[in-house]
Amino acid sequence: MIYNKVNELTELLRKHPPDKELAHHIHKRIDEAIETSSIPKTIDAYRELDKEQNRMELLDDLELLLSQHPLDSETAKTYLYRERMNKTLVICIGIIMITLGMGMIIMPAPPYFEMFTIFYFNKNDGITIMDVISLLIVFTGVYLFISAVIKKPAS
Repeated sequence: MIYNKVNELTELLRKHPPDKELAHHIHKRIDEAIETSSIPKTIDAYRELDKEQNRMELLDDLELLLSQHPLDSETAKTYLYRERMNKTLVICIGIIMITLGMGMIIMPAPPYFEMFTIFYFNKNDGITIMDVISLLIVFTGVYLFISAVIKKPAS
């Protein structure tokens, strides 16, 4: 299947040779496709080890997995780098959401949000819809931050 598509691609490139920029773009897309398809499959296979087996069966399964899906330090580094980047991104999004929510609470609300006051403290002040929405944004940011910082148990 893949060989057929590669042959079709090479025939197309021979019939209609691309300019340097297009060739670079095609080369880059093929490299990205190969990279994204090979790394997760090799690591995901190891996650499927059954935890209920005794040590000898687990060792046999691990030996079989290592023979079928070889891991090297480069694959492990790439996987760990992606995991760290994902965690860092979630932490940044959480901090931004916390800051945004706090800013919405501190800053004065537009008049059309001030009309909808849920609970009055006195005649001129109370909890508005804007405050509730801001608290939801803050709590979402706190949840994202905590879920990224706390180490998850191995599954």
